Amino acid sequence: MKISPFFHDLRSAYQAEIDDLTQDSEGKDVLRKRLAQKRSEIGFLVKMMELAPEMVAVVFHQGFRFTRAAPLEQSLAVGQDHLPSWESLSTCVTLEPWAAALAKTVLAEPGGDRFMVIAAGLEYLQQARFAGSAVGCEADAEGDEDDADDREHDDDYDALSADDVVEPHDSRSREEASANWLADVGFERKD
Repeated sequence: MKISPFFHDLRSAYQAEIDDLTQDSEGKDVLRKRLAQKRSEIGFLVKMMELAPEMVAVVFHQGFRFTRAAPLEQSLAVGQDHLPSWESLSTCVTLEPWAAALAKTVLAEPGGDRFMVIAAGLEYLQQARFAGSAVGCEADAEGDEDDADDREHDDDYDALSADDVVEPHDSRSREEASANWLADVGFERKD
């Protein structure tokens, strides 16, 4: 699947937003609690749809069911100025009941139709990621920057990043990654 530079950039920001909401400072999973809080603030959040769509789109996390991929994948390949209407995606996207209530609030706002297409696209990319789909990007023709980063390190390099959400890591692996990073930037290791 090819995605436009617009969705490529938003996909990273959306994933970072979900990562930020997932754990508290003690490493406890608080995603449900934080999403519930954000969903209760939808009246305020709709004012940010144009400026920071990834921050608002998270309220629909796990609120879409996708029945057909082709129409949605076509919308992911176009730029932000050529997005289809939300209604045109109704044959391939179904909202969970709780998400349908939020969508009514969003769709009542100027730009709500466009935003719903963006939110569905971001969630589709999120679900495709966990399904193991390979997602390409036209904007990344020179290759993946992450590959270049990996070549900079030894073969035993094992840093954690926001992209590591597929398999949860325990606190020990996070501590090791933190120690590796600190050592890489010049600090001495604690033993």
